[in-house]
Amino acid sequence: MTSKLQRFFDSPLVATRVTSADVKIPEAVLGYLVGPFLAFISNAIFGSYLNRYYSDVLGWTDVQRFGVFSGLLPMISVVFVIVGNLWVGHLIDNTRTSQGKARPYLLISAPLLLVAIVFLLSDPYQASPAVQMVWIALSYNIYYAVAYPFFYASHSSFVALSTRDSKQRGLLATFSNASMVAAVGVGASILVPVLLQSWLFVETDGSIDTVASYDHWRILMVVLCAVTVLGILIEYYHTRERITEENFKLGIVEQKVPLGKQVASCVSEPYWWLIILYFVFFQFSGMLKNGSMSYYSRWMFDGVTDEASAGTVMSLLGLIGGVPTAIGMLVAWPIASKLGKRNAIVAGMVISVLGGSVSFLDVHNLTVVCAGVVLKGIGSIPAMYVTLALLSDVLDHLEAKNGFRSDGFTMSVYGSIMVGMTGLGNGIINALLVAGGYDASLPEQSGAVQAVLTGTYLGGEIVCYAIIAVLMVFLGVEKHVKADQEKIVASQKAAVEAAGGEWISPEERLRMEESMA
Repeated sequence: MTSKLQRFFDSPLVATRVTSADVKIPEAVLGYLVGPFLAFISNAIFGSYLNRYYSDVLGWTDVQRFGVFSGLLPMISVVFVIVGNLWVGHLIDNTRTSQGKARPYLLISAPLLLVAIVFLLSDPYQASPAVQMVWIALSYNIYYAVAYPFFYASHSSFVALSTRDSKQRGLLATFSNASMVAAVGVGASILVPVLLQSWLFVETDGSIDTVASYDHWRILMVVLCAVTVLGILIEYYHTRERITEENFKLGIVEQKVPLGKQVASCVSEPYWWLIILYFVFFQFSGMLKNGSMSYYSRWMFDGVTDEASAGTVMSLLGLIGGVPTAIGMLVAWPIASKLGKRNAIVAGMVISVLGGSVSFLDVHNLTVVCAGVVLKGIGSIPAMYVTLALLSDVLDHLEAKNGFRSDGFTMSVYGSIMVGMTGLGNGIINALLVAGGYDASLPEQSGAVQAVLTGTYLGGEIVCYAIIAVLMVFLGVEKHVKADQEKIVASQKAAVEAAGGEWISPEERLRMEESMA
């Protein structure tokens, strides 16, 4: 970060509104729930509906016009998404300001996302296929490989950097994950299906009116831009990086750690690999489910013959699946405190695998499918809400072991997974739909297409959850938490005293600042 930008983030204009030494409810609610919820709405809608916008409005699954473009673009773009996230992570690791090292990039993401959303939904749909493909490829990667990594890599770092207090960190992890769950549930599974699906996909004589639908997507674009920027501002001003402030305010000069050294420190730690593989399988299965949910609702249930009824069904599925996760926000942390974070996740995954299998009793019966969705949702509660806290334990373990933090690199990998799996999931769905002969103008889809939708919407999560249950058995980082914290504090004290300074514990320094404030 340049000295000019550093001075900007040292100014009172962009100072955090959080002055308390301990995490308090206003910070948790505004900085980790309300703000991120609003910021996530646009991405949640894109996760469930952007692919249908491309296929049903722009027609990119039309093999004669676009060839295999719809299958290749999302998967090839994963490479650019990974590079983008690694770049932002490297910036975070080499940034130090009074406002932290990750929060500045959250604020920078606001104008970037505004431009990216406009570009993403302004495709010249009446242009030639070649022009459309170039536009889609560029806009897709500007959003997912540039703008969104600035937001997501910084946002996802906050829980680990907010505090070293395990209980407070658990609270923030619960609220942070709840914001994403709520955005997907309300924005993509309830709000759009109930109020907007038949408006976004206008039907005339049984087929999509692409001109009217395109115009409506442009209106949605303006709303999403406003909501996204508002959410980012709320989150920025109501978060604080207490851990980053420790060395900054203690006068400890941190040496810049080369990316290669950070990579080596992470990949040599088994716990790091286990938590990263957890996110790979959990996110991939979720993207397969979310990306195919709209298709499944439209084509798989008896009695669903148009977009309006499909929207109602999708809303019901979202609501049914969202009830357990909404209640889970209240019970996830007490369960994890009693059983341990790792044990709670393993038990939940087993419940999800067994419960989710119920849906296969009759994949065309809404009641049966809903029963399986509910049971699967109940089991996924611990995984949804406590894994960021578990990841924070892994990052503290790396700091105690190596003498430096690896938040930027780790969260860039995390962001690559969370965003890259969207492209990979949609690419697989598109390739399978094309291979199965998907055609949105037909009154019903072929058996091959229905098999694709069953496998992606219902089967993907069950397989991945079974793998996760096995992986998590070996993630025993929680037994090191107390020793890691003691080692980190001892290292800080030694560094201050070696420089001739007076040692004041980070907790005491924060309390002194809070008293002055």
